[in-house]
Amino acid sequence: MNPRLPTLACGVQKSFATMMNRRQPPFRVLYSNDTMRGLVAALGLPLLMLLAARADDWPQWRGPDRDGVWNEAGILHTFPAGGLKIRWRVPVSGGFSSPVVAQGRVYLTDSELQQPKARERIHCFAETTGEKLWTHDYDGNYPEWAFEKKNRLGPVATPIVADCKAYAMGWMGRLHCLNALNGNVLWQKDLAKEYPGREIVCNASPLLDGDRLIAFIGAKPAPGVIALDKNTGKEIWKALDAAITHSSPVIITAGGVRQLVVWTEAAVTSLDPATGRTWWSQRLLASADYVVATPVFHQGLLLISGLMLKLDPGKPAMSVLWPQTRAVSRRVLSNTSTPLFRGDHLYSARSSGELVCIEARTGKQVWTTDKATGLTKGASIHLTPNGDSVLLFTDRGDLIRARLTPQGYKELSRVHLIEPTFLFGGHKAVWAPPAYANQHVFARNDKELVCASLAAEP
Repeated sequence: MNPRLPTLACGVQKSFATMMNRRQPPFRVLYSNDTMRGLVAALGLPLLMLLAARADDWPQWRGPDRDGVWNEAGILHTFPAGGLKIRWRVPVSGGFSSPVVAQGRVYLTDSELQQPKARERIHCFAETTGEKLWTHDYDGNYPEWAFEKKNRLGPVATPIVADCKAYAMGWMGRLHCLNALNGNVLWQKDLAKEYPGREIVCNASPLLDGDRLIAFIGAKPAPGVIALDKNTGKEIWKALDAAITHSSPVIITAGGVRQLVVWTEAAVTSLDPATGRTWWSQRLLASADYVVATPVFHQGLLLISGLMLKLDPGKPAMSVLWPQTRAVSRRVLSNTSTPLFRGDHLYSARSSGELVCIEARTGKQVWTTDKATGLTKGASIHLTPNGDSVLLFTDRGDLIRARLTPQGYKELSRVHLIEPTFLFGGHKAVWAPPAYANQHVFARNDKELVCASLAAEP
């Protein structure tokens, strides 16, 4: 497929079946019947057939619906013995943000550190070839300690692409809205200057909700969370006196209302995404290093790493289901990875590297295994359901397909995808979760971005 096809009509290159039949998150572009007829007349049936064949993109943190699920069919169940077919690889620099894929293009943020200067960059590559289409760079304004070898970091927040715009949050709070096609700046904000106070370090990935761009910035004493007009950057509301963490907020519907769930160092808080008003808050004290997992919601249950909350079906309220202890070691399953619900059970990495199965409503551990990755500090296992099994991407750079059931862990296939390059605790790791789109996987470390085919043989 021509990587420059999106320039014909931004937002057009999507699956018609997806647009017309599946539930649409607020940031998706929807088309009326009149618009469809106009597209048919303007583009012609052959091109529309090509567009209809295109599978789902991965335009934000944890995928189209921000839930870490990849629904695409025609994917390999057994990986080739010689490794995956590499479509392309391109050099990049430091950072922990995930790549995102939208309308024939791949977007990624990184940083170039040459003391005393740090330059953060937003890249756009052609999805089919890896050709660099544009790069926007700017002064990262990093503190001196960030240049030490053990601390050589970069942007952590994952960009979002929607409606011909790319939104990217820098590590120190430089927020950009760019034209997704050419990289031109539409608006930008230096959040550290606009919200002075405690040093801003932005690790949580922002989200889009209607016309609002919502970001967890931790500008303590206030605000911890802001909502901006996505088209202008103008503040709509601000809320919470809360320090920043690594956990990215999500929006769920429960108790008859939409709830923005934010995990800070002190609590889990539910806000009204339209106004910033607090619905409820549950105290959960933990240092930012432990507050990493994205909240996950399933059938009235809200899991915050290792803390299970039961949400009231009739009003915005909650109660603690398990564990009753307030010990952080019991309330945090992993400080690198997000758990996965499947039926009445959940699956998660532990901080030490084991993969565990737990009864969702009781917290009882059903089984544990050390087969997925190494038993070491900083281990991670990113879980992505696909069909009747799950794709696991580990800190070692391995991609695994396995069946996860209450009966146990059954590994179906494993392949090494990318080298771990970040030095941590005496070993090297790769922590950024990959993106999955259009029968391919996109993974990055602090040296390269790799695109590999996962398409099953016809």
